Order: sequence, then structure tokens, then C-alpha cells
Amino acid sequence: MEYEFTLSFKLAASEADTDTLIERLGAAGCDDALVGIGQSGRIALNFTREAGSAQEAIVSALRDVRKAIPDARLVEAGPDLVGLTDIAELVGVTRQNMRKLSLAYADSFPVPVHSGSVALWHLAHVLRWLSDRGGYEIELPIMEVAHVTMQINLVKEAALIERGIRQEVRDLVA
Repeated sequence: MEYEFTLSFKLAASEADTDTLIERLGAAGCDDALVGIGQSGRIALNFTREAGSAQEAIVSALRDVRKAIPDARLVEAGPDLVGLTDIAELVGVTRQNMRKLSLAYADSFPVPVHSGSVALWHLAHVLRWLSDRGGYEIELPIMEVAHVTMQINLVKEAALIERGIRQEVRDLVA
């Protein structure tokens, strides 16, 4: 099956030559990704990868990137955190329709992970809610990708928090 996802990375200062970087990515197996280098020190790879599962596709892409750019740090796997406009586009409805659903079913609609001028949800939670409600055709690959990218992002953040706690404890007992 074919899976579409994005992996964004922070590059080491030594990775300034983008042409060499792109060549290394291609040689490492990332020839199925569109490379975006807009922000200095960052790179985004939009993959369309064939695999047996979304997890297999995304993990293999992470391995390939690690081979090509060992010092790159994952910033985000996507799609994961999305607003109502993003969700509406994926589902094929208007933003206003998604807003009405979120308000009309406030007791069961997924809780945003960020509420502010722009609310953000984990795409996997909203797609599952829409799928369980019925009436919405959610393609299996996007459901799988949203679930796996959410898990990867949560594991990455948990590892950062754990490292911070370990350092804090070391500082207190040293």
C-alpha cells in the first residue's frame, strides 16, 4: 500500500551544503521523497512510500534519513497536529462544517491538544471520531499514517521530557 507523510528535521550546522545533502538522501533510499529546504537549518521530506503498513513505511523512512544525515534531529512527523481547516480538507467538507460538528458534539468531539486563537487536534483522534460516527469515508492509509505519526511525536516528546528529568535529578544529587 502507498503511504504519504512528512518528516521534518533540524540539521546540524555542518549540514549547510544542500546539494550534497539531497544526494546523500537519494543514495540512502529517500528517492521517494520531495525535499523542502525553506528555513535555514531545517529540512522537510514529503514521502510517498510503498510498504506493508504505515508503521513500516515511516520507520523505514526514519532509518533511511538517519543513514544519510546521522546528526539530524526529528522535529515532527506529520500529519499529526492539525486545525479544523486541515481536517476539513482531508475529509472533503468545509471548515464551517467541521466547526459545527465540534460545537454540536462538544461532549464527544476530541479535545484539542492546544486551545488558543487556533485550536489543534491530533488528526488520528478526529479521524477515529469521524469514522466511528459514520457517514465519512476515511481512507485506511491516512488513518494509519495519522496514528503512527502521532505515536512517533509523542514518543519523541516523552524522551525529551525524560532526559530533562534525569538531568534535573543528576544536578540535585551531584
